[in-house]
Amino acid sequence: MKLLINLAILFLCCIGVSGQTYRKEICVGFRVSSSEIDLDYGDNASNLAEIVGLLTDVQRNPNMEITGVSFCGSASPEGRSLLNKQLVADRCASLEHYIRQRVDLPDSVVFKCDKTDVWQKLAIYVERSDMPHKDDVLYQIRQTPEYTYNAKGTLVDSRKKRLMDMNFGRTWNYMLREFFPSIRNASILMVYIKQKQKETKQTEILQEVKTPIQSVDTIPQEISSEETQPMPAAKSSCYFALKTNMLYDALAIPNIGVEVSLGRRLSLAADWMYAWWSNNNKHRYWRVYGGGLSARKWFGHASEQKPLQGHHIGINAQILTYDIEFGGKGYMAGEPEGSLWNRLNYAFGAEYGYSMPIAKRLNIDFSLVAGYMGGRYYEYIPIDGHYVWQATNNRHWWGPTKIEVTLVWLLGNNNYNVKKGGNK
Repeated sequence: MKLLINLAILFLCCIGVSGQTYRKEICVGFRVSSSEIDLDYGDNASNLAEIVGLLTDVQRNPNMEITGVSFCGSASPEGRSLLNKQLVADRCASLEHYIRQRVDLPDSVVFKCDKTDVWQKLAIYVERSDMPHKDDVLYQIRQTPEYTYNAKGTLVDSRKKRLMDMNFGRTWNYMLREFFPSIRNASILMVYIKQKQKETKQTEILQEVKTPIQSVDTIPQEISSEETQPMPAAKSSCYFALKTNMLYDALAIPNIGVEVSLGRRLSLAADWMYAWWSNNNKHRYWRVYGGGLSARKWFGHASEQKPLQGHHIGINAQILTYDIEFGGKGYMAGEPEGSLWNRLNYAFGAEYGYSMPIAKRLNIDFSLVAGYMGGRYYEYIPIDGHYVWQATNNRHWWGPTKIEVTLVWLLGNNNYNVKKGGNK
C-alpha cells in the first residue's frame, strides 16, 4: 500500500500536476528512554527504507524538487519534562543523521520542530479510541493546566497527576499500553513540488499526502474542528458504600458502616454498633456498643474493573464494651457505671475478605479479622437490682476478633455492578 501511494505521487507529478505541494509523513519508533534508531523495532526498517527511496526518486526526477524535509521528535508524557525535552532533541538528531547519511539534502530544505505538543497528540488518540472514561480523560487533557503552582511557587497539581490518579491508575496504564508507544517517536515530513510543467486542471489525489507543509503532526489524519472544541465538564467518579454486618443484625446488634475508596485500590472503612436491650425479669441485659476502623488494599481481577469489589486485605482496629447476662452470672467489659473509655475492650488485627456483587447496587462482603483482643472485664451476679462482684479478669485473646457477612449498598457516580456481557 505504501509503495502504491509513493508511485501515485510520482505519477501525478510526472503527468503535469504542477503548483501543488504534497506531504509524505513517516513515523520512526523508539524504545523507552532511548534515542537510538533501532531497525528491529516495529516497522522502522521498512519505514526508513521507504522514505530514503522516495527522497532518492524525487531527487532523480527532473520534474520534481524537494522543498522541505522536517524532522520532529516526540516523547510520551510519562517521563519528566526536562528529560523529555532532551530526549526529543536527541531523537530528532538521530533521525536527521540517519537520513542525511543516505540522502544528500541541502541545509536550505531541512527544518526541525521547536516544540511538539504530545498532549494534543494523546488527545487525538483518545478521541479516536473506545477506551473507558474517554470524556473524563479528554476533559483533563484539554482543560487542566499542565502544572499548577501556589503563591509560593510550589507545585500543587498537574495534568499528569490527575490522569495517573483516575480510576485507580487503570486509565493511565491503558494509555501507557495503547497510545504511548505511538507517541514515543520521531517523524520525518517530506514536501515536494513539480516544476517546469504547464499548469493543468488539478487532479484529486490521495488525502494522506495533500497536507500543507506547515503541519507537522506525527499522526496521519488531520485534527477535525470538533476535536479542538472545549469538552463539557467531566463527571466525577465517587465510590463509597453504606454497610451492615448481617451476623450482628442476627444477634440483635444494630450496626452501620461506611466505606470510601481512596484511589489506587485503597479504601477506608468505619463502623459502629449499638444495642441496649434489657428485661426487668431477673435483671436481664444484652448491651453491646463500640466501633472500628479498617484500612484495605484491594486486588484481583474484579478490583481492576471497579473499586470496592473483589479480594481485599487490610488492618483493623476496634473498641467495644458489653454487658451480657441472662439471669445467671453476667460479664461486663470495663468498669461498672463508667464511660465507654473506662469500659472499653480493644482489638486489632489483620483482615482478609472478598466482596461479590448480588445486584446492581448491592454486594456481599465476607471478611475475617484475626489478631489480639485485650481489656478488663468483670464477672458478677445480679441480686435485688445490684451487681454483686465475683471476679476481675484481664483478657488476653489471640485469634479471630471479628467475622463479617456484610450487606453493602454501593453509592456514588458509576459505582454499580454491570452484568456480564453488558457495557463496561
